[in-house]
Amino acid sequence: MIADVAAATALTPSNPVARVTSVVFGLVPAWLPLLVLRLALARPFFASGLTRWDGWFTLSFGTKILFSQEYKLHIFGAEIPFPMPELVATMASTAEIVLPILLAFGFLTRWAGLGLLCMTGVIQLTYPDGWANFHLYWAAMALAIITFGPGAISLDRLIGLDGWATASARFIVAATNGSTAAQRFRKKFR
Repeated sequence: MIADVAAATALTPSNPVARVTSVVFGLVPAWLPLLVLRLALARPFFASGLTRWDGWFTLSFGTKILFSQEYKLHIFGAEIPFPMPELVATMASTAEIVLPILLAFGFLTRWAGLGLLCMTGVIQLTYPDGWANFHLYWAAMALAIITFGPGAISLDRLIGLDGWATASARFIVAATNGSTAAQRFRKKFR
């Protein structure tokens, strides 16, 4: 009981500005910005992916032309065409549909974020002037998702793919055993 009071006092900020900040911004649940971030990153890629297909499993003619003739990698001042443009077009178009869906549902979220970060890097090499308008923001959102994970409103959290379920299970086992493991857990995940 005394330890709980001491822990609560230790977590309360002593600075009045910090206390007000904690009260005001503590009202926003942590899952909300992570959900918005996932959906904001998924939207432009999914919208682009929808334009790449003519029905199910048929790549549009325009996409094939873009990847074979228009899109070039700008590396060290040289314009290098994509190798195997039809295969690259199919892979990129599939990723533009699948990865945003994974992000939206919060399933394999960090991996989907990594995939979209890699795609953003390739897009940056294809359109080097687009970094300020789009690519910088997409990369920042993908990095935030990779770093902070999907949040509580996600399939990853629901089925335990993001590490939270196992940490909770360890805490419950430690707390029900009445051992000092619960105290070690609290210190580790505080």
